Amino acid sequence: MTNSLQPHGHDRTPLPPAQSPADGVPSPRSPRSRQDQRDRQDRPRTPGKQRDSFFDNAKYLAIVLVAMGHSWEPLKGDSRILEGLYTVVYSFHMPAFIIISGFFSRSFDLRPDRLKRLITGVAVPYILFETAFSLFKRYADHDPHQEISLLDPWYLTWFLVALFVWRLTTPIWKLVRHPLPLALGIAMLATITPDIGDDLDLQRVLQFLPYFVLGLCLKPEHFRLVRRRSMRIVAVPVFAVALAFGWWAVPRMNTAWFYHRDSAQELGAPWWVGPVMVLAMFGCSLVLTACFFAWVPGRTMWFTALGAGTLYGYLLHGFLIKGADFAGWFDHASLHRPLGEIFVTLLAATAVTLLCTRPVQRVFHFAMEPRMAWAFKPDAAELARERETAERRAEGRKAERAKVDA
Repeated sequence: MTNSLQPHGHDRTPLPPAQSPADGVPSPRSPRSRQDQRDRQDRPRTPGKQRDSFFDNAKYLAIVLVAMGHSWEPLKGDSRILEGLYTVVYSFHMPAFIIISGFFSRSFDLRPDRLKRLITGVAVPYILFETAFSLFKRYADHDPHQEISLLDPWYLTWFLVALFVWRLTTPIWKLVRHPLPLALGIAMLATITPDIGDDLDLQRVLQFLPYFVLGLCLKPEHFRLVRRRSMRIVAVPVFAVALAFGWWAVPRMNTAWFYHRDSAQELGAPWWVGPVMVLAMFGCSLVLTACFFAWVPGRTMWFTALGAGTLYGYLLHGFLIKGADFAGWFDHASLHRPLGEIFVTLLAATAVTLLCTRPVQRVFHFAMEPRMAWAFKPDAAELARERETAERRAEGRKAERAKVDA
């Protein structure tokens, strides 16, 4: 990330640098060059690099796990091993995603420029893709009764609704004294409140809320703590135990708990099971997420740059998975055997990788990152900063010409 504005010889004090919401998940935008100096120093980063490779690597690997998990859904009913693996992956891949989102939302406030970005980077993609997914299901699945409803997120778009709500409430979580216990309490109450309904998928918004709030509370040293060599060693037996438990739990546990989209009553459990499951799953998810982070490389890898395009991979791979399902491709018997399951897994990982690349980002930039300057009133402070930057550049060019003439 480049340096913030420096004194430049004028008597006046430079305007504070413009800030935009820090990189969250799945927001694909990279940190801006005019990011606030304090936020830049507080953010973990590799010296000399604009982005921190660890977080880009973590986002890419998490989105690969998301795509793989979605590709397993039509197949896992025939394989206890695959369903056990599915259970383990679902226990931490979205929590990891959401924790990173919260960590990079720490600097969010209600400044006009940040609200604009929240609208263009989250709300507008939600409207476009919720409409696109609904139309896709209506025609690709031959379902004429599929409605376009912005109040009922379909398939993947729930995350955009949740991210919008979480970020909008960030100033509140930064204000209260004990944000994480409060968020856990809200999630526990949600699991015993079936009357919340399906509007805006509020059950998921509230039940996943503690992970986002935890991300807001984390500091760079916490991530360094879980990336130690000793933690990487511990992660191996922890994942082995988790896989064994996942295999054991397949016939004994309803995997719908991992979706966080239903109350305890809707899952046929006594009301008190909901709060207990929230705490139990939060603890298990944190352990596995920490182990996942422990094995995420911190150096630049061949896939590091793809971490900036996770929103593209997240939303677009849904059309491939659902399209294959609507076409009946998952019904082939060969795909329900071990080699077929491995083939589908590799295919999903490859597809989502390609969807995170720069060519795909350029094609779908209009939907994921619309500029929409026409929709907002000019920000006087932003215009003043731009004029000041232009003046400084002009002075720099004038000084260089003076040196050449001398």
